[in-house]
Amino acid sequence: MSTFSLFLVAMLIHAQFASSTLMQISEGTKWILEKNSRRQLGTDSPSCRTGNPIDDCWRCDPDWETNRKMLADCAIGFGRNAVGGRDGEFYIVTDPEHDDPVNPLPGTLRYAVIQDEPLWIIFDQDMVIQLKEELMMNSYKTVDGRGHTIEIGNGPCITISDATNIIIHGVYIHNCVPAGNTMVRDSPRHYGLRGISDGDGISIFGARDLWIDHCTLARCTDGLIDAVYESTAITISNNYMFQHNEVMLLGHKDDFLADQKMQVTIAFNYFGEGLVQRMPRCRLGYFHIVNNVYTGWEMYAIGGSANPTINSQGNVFIASGDNSTKEVTKRESPQGSSEWKNWNWRSDGDMMLNGAFFTPSGEESPGSYAKASSMVARPASLLANIIPSAGVLNCQIGKQC
Repeated sequence: MSTFSLFLVAMLIHAQFASSTLMQISEGTKWILEKNSRRQLGTDSPSCRTGNPIDDCWRCDPDWETNRKMLADCAIGFGRNAVGGRDGEFYIVTDPEHDDPVNPLPGTLRYAVIQDEPLWIIFDQDMVIQLKEELMMNSYKTVDGRGHTIEIGNGPCITISDATNIIIHGVYIHNCVPAGNTMVRDSPRHYGLRGISDGDGISIFGARDLWIDHCTLARCTDGLIDAVYESTAITISNNYMFQHNEVMLLGHKDDFLADQKMQVTIAFNYFGEGLVQRMPRCRLGYFHIVNNVYTGWEMYAIGGSANPTINSQGNVFIASGDNSTKEVTKRESPQGSSEWKNWNWRSDGDMMLNGAFFTPSGEESPGSYAKASSMVARPASLLANIIPSAGVLNCQIGKQC
């Protein structure tokens, strides 16, 4: 394909997202495409399938509400084993207002997420939940916002600490702020003093088997999604992120060697307007960044330190008009290029538009990226087909979502 043709394809992708309806959720935003991009490409099909393996697994089902737990079998990437609350009962959140961090009331989201048994948590109405303290999640929980407009914002947000098997789907998380130095309950049997939180949208500490899918995240005090302290087996997919500085931090500190085992898949996300850096910023572990769309960054898109392995495949990088921000990558190394030239960072099948460029390093052989490979990348030129939507979906009962 010629450079001009690639440019047209990427501009089509950009136009598809830029012209889509930004529907208001209070003062917030959720992402919905107005048109099926396959029709734009002249390849209309009666099938609802798009090539996005996550969405194709469940979104064609008009009875998705009845079959909600089918979602748990649709994860891909390093977080593919996250079952959430699949093997438990449904729990319906009915009370968005009375958040008690120490003695949560039945019917509230906090009461549901601290329980010991697996739960698939759903909502009985549209909700704006303003938490008083961090929402400490217990293991084997799914928070499923489909069918309603669910916001968590304008207060502390979600913390996943020393937990496993969690799915968060279909929630708009925004304007998260620090809190703490107070008691917070994390299980029916325990509450304790929490220090000051960072103000992340989703904070992940020492957790594994996690899947964050089809959420919209924006404007938090620190990161939108941060994962540290030996967290691993994580998939972050189909999310829409916008208007934020430090988007994602993956890895605690350069000398925290336990993060060498970290494996994170970042797939089918849309990195939208007003993002500055850390999409993601990585340390020590293995990171598969695959089939995402980036529409500009004010500093850099993908960065890291302490020799992370970064496998960038099938992404579309559309640089802004600022000539000083064309480079996708940024390394932080005290010794400069004499050190980072040996870090394994590759760009494989990425589409670079408007002057964007990726600086590779280390080995070129596919075997060097085996631990940073979690799924088969789709061609970047097909992203207009395989990402029909990112962020919170407008799922209506009785219709394909």
